[in-house]
Amino acid sequence: MEIEIFKKTTRQYFETALFMHESIATHVGLSGTDHKFLGYLLENGEMTAGELAKLSGLTTGAITGVIDRLEKSKLVKRKFLETDRRKVFIVPNLEKANQLFSPIFKKLQKETDQLISSFSSLEIEVVHRYFESAIKIMDKVSKNLKDTNLK
Repeated sequence: MEIEIFKKTTRQYFETALFMHESIATHVGLSGTDHKFLGYLLENGEMTAGELAKLSGLTTGAITGVIDRLEKSKLVKRKFLETDRRKVFIVPNLEKANQLFSPIFKKLQKETDQLISSFSSLEIEVVHRYFESAIKIMDKVSKNLKDTNLK
């Protein structure tokens, strides 16, 4: 395969993933940003708004807006620390999220599993290595851009 074709397919994959997640979010009444932050909370568990802001590079005001919208949809709740009421944890509502997203992701996961099962172990290893490396590159670019913005 020619490298330019591979690069084009990679870009198309990331764009398609972005558009699919935006469609999923819209389908359940969220923005794409809110959906991605909810997904992050579901994957990693409760965290503070400050941790979310630092992680994403968004301002605390923007994160507060995301949290407000997710809380209004009953997808997260704020949990105040008893010893310090200034410290607030954002706790995802797993039950509500599963209710909304399970029907969508169940079908997606089934089709993804079928695709993966069509690959050999060696092919899976190569694809896995590609994605792990691509993630590191994107993390590095994001960090460099954040560091540049801080100066």
